[in-house]
Amino acid sequence: MPGVSLDNAAQLNTFLAGVERRAFRIAQMALRSPEDALDAVQETMLQLARRYAQRPQAEWPPLFYCILQSRIRDCQRRRAVRNRVMSFFGGQRDAEDDPPDPIEAAADPAGRDPSEQLAQGEAMQALETALDSLPARQREAFVLRILEGLDVADTAKAMGCSEGSVKTHLSRAVHSLRETLGEHWA
Repeated sequence: MPGVSLDNAAQLNTFLAGVERRAFRIAQMALRSPEDALDAVQETMLQLARRYAQRPQAEWPPLFYCILQSRIRDCQRRRAVRNRVMSFFGGQRDAEDDPPDPIEAAADPAGRDPSEQLAQGEAMQALETALDSLPARQREAFVLRILEGLDVADTAKAMGCSEGSVKTHLSRAVHSLRETLGEHWA
């Protein structure tokens, strides 16, 4: 990273290490492929490091999530085009079985009770299914605000919209999730 101080590079490395697992999870929820999700996260990290490392640390989260969402949309567009081309030529769309989630399969350092892990896994699966049913912008607002904890201004920057739009998308997402999952979730 030319032009970036060692202290700033260390802070960027710390930021990227802290966001890596969550970003992978977000990308995997959207793309349903660990390989594509890993590619999207790695490309996002590289672009943030190359283009925005010199920016103040407070700007990194919205920039990171904006880049990540762009990478996710790019991958989805490529898939759509590939599927259209393959169907035009009579090819079959690849049946993508959902492989096991590497994050969920990883050993839990906290050593929780297996029944608690099972219940939490089932609850997260229900949330993922409900999130999949949301429109893309509502899902994006929910993930960035609730799961990632960005404030309204940073979420608006990451989504490329106004703060009012973020609030509207989030409100609709929460309302829909409450209908789907019950009051205890949202």
